[in-house]
Amino acid sequence: MANPLQLRAEVLANHPEGAYHRLVLHAPGVPQRVRPGHFATLAVGGPGSALVLRRPFAIHRADPQAGTIELVIAPKAAGSRELAGARVGERLDLIAPLGTPFPLPEQPVSALLVAGGYGSAPLFALGAEIRRRGGRIGFVLGAAGTGGLYGADQARALTQDVLLLTEDGSTGLAGRVTDPLAEAIRAIGATVVYACGPMAMLRAVSEIAVAHEVRVHTAVEEAMACGTGICMTCVLPVVGEDGRSRFVRSCTEGPVFDGARVRWADIGSVPDDLEGAAAMGGGLR
Repeated sequence: MANPLQLRAEVLANHPEGAYHRLVLHAPGVPQRVRPGHFATLAVGGPGSALVLRRPFAIHRADPQAGTIELVIAPKAAGSRELAGARVGERLDLIAPLGTPFPLPEQPVSALLVAGGYGSAPLFALGAEIRRRGGRIGFVLGAAGTGGLYGADQARALTQDVLLLTEDGSTGLAGRVTDPLAEAIRAIGATVVYACGPMAMLRAVSEIAVAHEVRVHTAVEEAMACGTGICMTCVLPVVGEDGRSRFVRSCTEGPVFDGARVRWADIGSVPDDLEGAAAMGGGLR
C-alpha cells in the first residue's frame, strides 16, 4: 500500500471535458508519493452528509512542483455529481495516494495501453513514464459514443499509434476496444498490455493478451467503501504465486492486478476451491 496523506485539498480548477469533469486539487505532499495507477478518495458533503462513503478516483496527473493532483470525475450518481460541481476555492477531504500502482518495466518495452471511457485517466502518466524509460507505446481508447471518450489528444501527444473506437461509430472505428486488440498487439510488437475500464472489458482484454502470450496488467474498478483495506467490500478472487486462489482487496493489493491471475468469471461468487471458502459457507458474497 502507498503511504497516503489525509488533508483538505483546495480546488484550484474544475474543467468540464466531454462527459467528465477534471478537478485540479492543491494537495501539498501528495504528488511526490504518486505513481501511475494510484488512486485517491474524496469525502462527499460535510460531517452531516447522508453520503457517508468516500468516492474513489484514479489519479490522472500529479505535479510535485505545483503541489497538485488531478482527478477525472464522471457525474453519474449523487456523490460524483456533487464532486463534479465543486467550486474553485472549495476544500475537499482527500486521502491519497492509495492502492498499488502499475508495475513499470526495468528495460525498454513496447506497451499497449487500453481503456474504456475515463478509465484512460491513469494511463497517460504511465505512458509518459514508459517512454521516458526508452519504451514504445500505443493506445486503444474506446467508449459508447464520442462524449464518453477521454484523452484522445493526450494520447496523440505521446504517440502516433492511437486507435479510437466508439460503439455507435460516432468517432473512430465502430466497435469495442477488444475488436482490434490482437491486431494492435502485433502492430507495435507489444510485450505488455496495461488496461483500465469496466470489468467485462478487462476480462476480454486479459483473455486476448494471454492468448497472445503477452503480459497484462489491469486496474480494476471494483466498488469499495473505505479504500484502505478495512471493510473488505472490494475483494475479488485472484490466483496467487503458489497456485492457490484467495480473495484479495482491490483497494490495497490492487487496484492493479496481473490480468492472467484474476478469476474474472468468478467475481461476485465464492468459488469452492477458494482458500477459506468452506468457512464462508460458499454461495454469493
